[in-house]
Order: sequence, then C-alpha cells, then structure tokens
Amino acid sequence: MPAEFTYDYAIVRVVPRVERGERINVGVILSCPDLEFLDARIEIDEARLLALDPHVDVELMRTNLATIPAVCRGGAEAGPIGELPQRGRFRWLVSPRSTVIQTSPVHTGRTSDPAACLEHLMQSVVR
Repeated sequence: MPAEFTYDYAIVRVVPRVERGERINVGVILSCPDLEFLDARIEIDEARLLALDPHVDVELMRTNLATIPAVCRGGAEAGPIGELPQRGRFRWLVSPRSTVIQTSPVHTGRTSDPAACLEHLMQSVVR
C-alpha cells in the first residue's frame, strides 16, 4: 500500500452579491507539504453564476480567479506573494476575506496522490 500524506484543502467560492450570501463553488486549492504539492483548479459554471446575479462580470471573475493557480505556482508571475514559501502562499490564499471571491474553512485529509485527490474534490464539490 502506498504511503499516505496529510493534505489541506479549501473550496474556492464566488459570492456575486455578498450582502445576500449566495455562492457557487468554482474551485479547490490543495496543499500537501510533504510532497511539496500546491495546486488549484478553477472552473466557472457561467449559467449558475449568472443565475445568482445576471449582472456579474464573468470575464472579470475569470481574470481574478486565474490569480489563484498563479499564486500556487509561485514565482514572479504571482507578484510578491509568489516569492513566499509554498506553505505561506497556501495560507495567504485561504485567509478569510469578505469579498466576491472567498474560500471555505481549511479541511484536512490523507492521500498518496494529491493530484488525483484534487481532481476528486473538483468532481465532488464543484462539478
């Protein structure tokens, strides 16, 4: 049996009208420090988003959400945050905020394959 490692993840949500609190899940951020893994997947269901707010700027949401995988990758493309260690970038990404793009509380699990786990989470909580 392959070794299992602890991972943390948070669900990425879009809350187009914060005052109403309605949201849709659009992605997952997953960190597995033992395997030096930090990645995110983002997928917007445009019809569902527009059902919550027909006036939301979907392209602006796509642009803003694209920064999440960039921060996961790190480096100059992600700006000053991209220079943080991997775990620091994860903590920055999942810090609570009251904006249109939010993350869930952090959850923990065990896996031998963080990439497959990320895909499974996308299937079960986003798609």
